[in-house]
Amino acid sequence: MRMTRIIGTLLLVICFSASANCQSSASHPGSAAPYVNPALSTPSHLPPPAFPPTALQPPSLIVLITIDQFRDDYLDRFAPQLRGGLARFARGGAWFTNAHHDHAITETAPGHATLLSGRFPRSTGITANRVGVEDPTAPLLGSVAAPGASPRRFQGTTLVDWLRAKDPRSRALSVSRKDRAAILPIGRSQSDVYWYAGGRFTTSRYYRDTLPDWINRVNARRMPQNLAGKSWTLLLPDSAYKEPDSVSFEMHGRNFVFPHRLPDDSAAAAAASLATPWMDEIELDLALAGLNALSLGKAPQTDVLSISLSATDAIGHGFGQDSREMHDNVLRLDRNLGAFIDSLFKLRDSTRIAFALTADHGVATIPELVPASVKPTPVRVNAADLDTSLRAVIASANLDTNLVAMDQQIVLVDRDLAALSDRTKALDNALSIFAVRARSLPGVARVDRFQDLLRGDTINDPIARRWVHQFPATSNVALVITLTPFSIFGESSVATHGSPYDYDTHVPVIFMGPWFARGRYPEFVRTVDLAPTLAAVAGVKTSEKIDGVVLRRALK
Repeated sequence: MRMTRIIGTLLLVICFSASANCQSSASHPGSAAPYVNPALSTPSHLPPPAFPPTALQPPSLIVLITIDQFRDDYLDRFAPQLRGGLARFARGGAWFTNAHHDHAITETAPGHATLLSGRFPRSTGITANRVGVEDPTAPLLGSVAAPGASPRRFQGTTLVDWLRAKDPRSRALSVSRKDRAAILPIGRSQSDVYWYAGGRFTTSRYYRDTLPDWINRVNARRMPQNLAGKSWTLLLPDSAYKEPDSVSFEMHGRNFVFPHRLPDDSAAAAAASLATPWMDEIELDLALAGLNALSLGKAPQTDVLSISLSATDAIGHGFGQDSREMHDNVLRLDRNLGAFIDSLFKLRDSTRIAFALTADHGVATIPELVPASVKPTPVRVNAADLDTSLRAVIASANLDTNLVAMDQQIVLVDRDLAALSDRTKALDNALSIFAVRARSLPGVARVDRFQDLLRGDTINDPIARRWVHQFPATSNVALVITLTPFSIFGESSVATHGSPYDYDTHVPVIFMGPWFARGRYPEFVRTVDLAPTLAAVAGVKTSEKIDGVVLRRALK
């Protein structure tokens, strides 16, 4: 318990030192010339850049669709069988096919926080899931046995704030199955934000004191509970799926073969529904209900609807990205998104809606299923072993083990305490010894001093660049650990994400609507470029310096 408190305190140091840290050294990996970001090359004493409005009237509604753990290559892999919403984006949108989360810890919280802020985790303050939105001072509404949540750790502004600076009437609705995926895209703004917890959709007291009637009506329909006894079956004939349905690594060897029948008990069925395509269908239904209840997109101002769909993440963790379940999930997601867009166009003028589709991160192949040609052979790394090794080194140097904390892939230090005891040099020597030992462990590719990376080659070394984008320069992160490709921490997930490698960073970034030039664009872009591009379409300026740039090739 004491160590948990230490880690929490040390990570808070990271978060609260993250403000105003937006200098960018991003580049196309392997490029000889730096990626020059005009917004960031502006001297800090000048005002933030204003994005010139496009020739078209600004949209009345911006719809951000984020698909949790959605790899960019799914769109091409399953293209011949796509007929709905994913097909519309892929064939009718401005698709940047080499888009990346250009930070190192590719998790849900830091990924979502970049999307409408235009800033890397080093300045949003959201550096990992474990320092995301949990907040005991903001309890959930209703009888929900789940932690409180709020955006209190989030720093800075988002597109919602920029829109309201132009027109205070702008409204926002953000929904998801996950709290962090609903909260973080719109930052600290007081908006309508709802997520799923304890079998129902709710929010926290950060946003309001009572649930609105329209949410109560959605909950009264008991859609997750009504799935009791139903089976997830294949959408298409068995012959349409090339993936085997007999991979015992999936779901740790339990319930890994179609059909997947949900329990007869309604509460158990609601819990099991999280890892089925039905959950995304329910979330999209919720979004349409909220759109109607709040009259989003009807007035002259620009409103925002943010939807984060979480089923792909749950299915990917349990079955892996190469599974038949993932294949069928993507097909069903495609149909559900198509139905959502059709319904939206019946409710609002389609010529006044700007869409953006993306993901918060990708995912790696199940380590045990990686081809034998991949060397070194991927392994599952026990983070507890690294922690034990770290503490042994610190203790052998006659140092207080409370000077350090191991938080999976990062080592945090309390340098103030070390300075008080005049042990700073001894601590640095001990960290060097630990780094050498850690590098020799199976599954560990590199152990870097974070301060060395700040002075390193962030143009030709994308791993270094992504770590630099992860934490503010003044943070208390001493060492960062990068595993070998496809190696992962722990046994709890069959497959996972979280690394700085391209398979975890590469996501779709697609814009759709009258403002955007349809086509595929192969240049390297970042998810932080999404917000300024939408701001340009809406004719608003940022409230602060950001890391992203306008993707002008996408604009007509």
